This record gives sequence, structure tokens and C-alpha cells, in this order.
Amino acid sequence: MKQKKNVTFDDIAKYTNFSKTTISRYFNNPDSLTLENQEIIAKALAELNYKENKVARILANGKTEFVGIILPHLHNSYYSEMLNLILQTYEQFGYKFLVFIGNEQEEIERRYIQELLAYKIEGLIVLSHTIPSDELAKLQIPIVAIEREDQYISSVKTDNYMGGIQATSLLIKHNCDVFFHINSPTPPQIPAYGRIQGFLDICEEKHLNHRIIYKTMGNTYDGMQKGLQEILDDLDENYSGLKKGVFVSNDTHANLLLNLLFRKYGSLPEDYFIVGFDNSPISTESVIPISTVGQQMEKIAFEAVNLLVEQMNERKKRKPVPLEEPVHKVITPILFRRGTTEKS
Repeated sequence: MKQKKNVTFDDIAKYTNFSKTTISRYFNNPDSLTLENQEIIAKALAELNYKENKVARILANGKTEFVGIILPHLHNSYYSEMLNLILQTYEQFGYKFLVFIGNEQEEIERRYIQELLAYKIEGLIVLSHTIPSDELAKLQIPIVAIEREDQYISSVKTDNYMGGIQATSLLIKHNCDVFFHINSPTPPQIPAYGRIQGFLDICEEKHLNHRIIYKTMGNTYDGMQKGLQEILDDLDENYSGLKKGVFVSNDTHANLLLNLLFRKYGSLPEDYFIVGFDNSPISTESVIPISTVGQQMEKIAFEAVNLLVEQMNERKKRKPVPLEEPVHKVITPILFRRGTTEKS
């Protein structure tokens, strides 16, 4: 059986009575054509059953439709869920993603970025904290950060300060005797520092007995479990008999703490109230659904890709107008009350 011939620009030109140059402009710069001519060509493509040769198009215009993503790791369920939501935007925006996990190693991430640039990515989404934004800004491609230091690059992030207030206020409503916030050492320029500041401000304003527990737990299950076990031993030993309100910096750690309490007591003790942060899937899949501050991750993922696409599209114009200043979008968090605070 004779193989069907691929439809070429020459075929489309003859079918529409346009020049090959006009057909090329339809694919590479459609705004340069009238809407009427765009519709004529679009109709012809359907009638000819045209199948686009992506490789040929890349070679012709240098646009790959590839976007790079740099993640720190996937041990925290927040990152795996955010990656999932970013990948789903392909249906709306049509960009494909090349994903690298740097494991918070600076030189490895630099090597990955160079590899992404070799693939001619049109933009980059960065969730890792390793490389400072001033260095990223020098890459001369559109970049959007998610929940990381962002002085020199555009970003999308949660209002972490409001989230810290929401989480602590929920614990206050349950009349806890002492309040804790568990977090890793976090510099003020990192958005997540707002969770710490929100916790501190409301505790100090209301003169509450409170304590911040800084703990570097690493990115392995064993390391996180060991660190949280040490914290739990500390709380049980030094705050016995007190109703403890524990605000944990993310749902992954909140879930691990909950598991450790179940292993020790067989249930969530009456003197423990726990609130996480993220509203990642693990918060509802845990042995008891975890009260948490939701980051509206689906909205963050969409806004990050949309912001990046706007910048990439601007670059494709004949006379692009680059951003004078980075754009920073802040998303309002939503509090979810569940079983770790709303006890029957």
C-alpha cells in the first residue's frame, strides 16, 4: 500500500493560492496576517489533514516550545504536587517541560541549567532555593520563581505571613496552653519566613507561651523521621500535661509527626493539636486528615506558567518590550480545618 505523502508548505500554498512566505508567516508570526487569511489557512490545514513537523518548525524559527523546571527534590509532597499541576498546564498553553531535580546542590543545578539552555528552552520555572535570583536573572531568558527568593526575577508565591496568622489563630481558638512552630532555619528573604513571622507576631501580640523549634531534617525519610522524633521527645518530656498547639511548616512533616504520635500512643493524644501548611494531598490521605493552610497550588501553578508565557510571547514580537521590573504575584491562602484540630 502506498504511503501517504506528508503535506508541505508548498501544498498548502497551492491549495490556498497564497505564497509559501505567507504560509510560513502563519506558523511563525500569525499576527502579521489578517484574521480572514488566518481562517482561510486554518481551514485548508484541516481539509488537507496537515500534520505539523515539530522538528522542522524548531529548525525554522528556533522556538522549541520547551520550558525548563528546576526542583530541589521530591521528598516533600508539596513539590511533587506542584510539578504535577505545572505539567497539566500543557493542555492550556501547549508548552512541554524538561524537569531536573538538583537535590539542593549548587554546582549540579548550574550544570542542569546549562543543559536546559542547550535544549533551547524558551523559559524557566525555578522552585529550588539554591542559586540566587541575581545569578538567574543573568541567563537572559524569561524566568518565574515559585516560593523562593525572588528579588531579581518574577515570581508567584503564597501570602505566607497571612498563612502563619491563620494557622496560629486556629490553635488559639482551641485554647492551647503552649504554642510551637516547627521549621527549618529560614532566612528572611525566603517567602516561607513569613510563616515564622506570622506565628511570632500573633503570639507576642497576645502574650502567649510560645516557642519556635528550628530543625534541619534533610531530604530523606529517615532524616525527617529522626528529627521529628527528637522534637516529639522534647515536647513530651518538657511540656507534659499542657495542651500543645503545634504549627508545622509543611504537610509532609505534619504527617510524619502525626504518624509518630500514633506509633507511640495509638491515637492522637488529647493534648496535641496540629496544623500543617500546603494542603498537599498527603494532608487528606493521612491517618487523620490534617488541618492545614492551603496554598491554592493549582492557582499558583497556573499563574506561574501564565506569567512565564506572557514573557515568552513578548519576546516573539517584532519589537519586544522587556519587563522593567520583576512581577511578583501573591496568592491568598485558605485555612482547612480537619481532624487534627477539630476533635469530636
